[in-house]
Amino acid sequence: MRQNHTLLTCMIVYGVASLVHFVHNAAYLEFYPNMPTWLTPAGVLSSWLVIAGTGAVGYWLYRRVSTTAGLAVIGVYAALGFGGLDHYAIAPFSAHSLAMSATILSEVAAASVLLVSILWIALHPIPDATCP
Repeated sequence: MRQNHTLLTCMIVYGVASLVHFVHNAAYLEFYPNMPTWLTPAGVLSSWLVIAGTGAVGYWLYRRVSTTAGLAVIGVYAALGFGGLDHYAIAPFSAHSLAMSATILSEVAAASVLLVSILWIALHPIPDATCP
């Protein structure tokens, strides 16, 4: 039960950090350096919905279908949190404001913690109490 709570807490923290980054990105899209001209605020927020949906499906799988499959999908969800580092691939760190970098790095840090918790749960499974 404690693992479920820890995993859900880490997922929520990452989800909030990710949402803050995506909302900031959408609100200040024109100020983020070298962003593609075709990208719109609605596109940014839609991307977040897809990412958050991945996490929700992963947690549902984890709780209802298969611990292994759920953790794998949640792992993908967490790995998507490193996509924010792409900002630094298209423009140097120095080209980003403090707020931009704070939202990007907070998302990456939360994704890292989530990945560590997934690995911990995968490597330290709780035995099924119904088994003899």
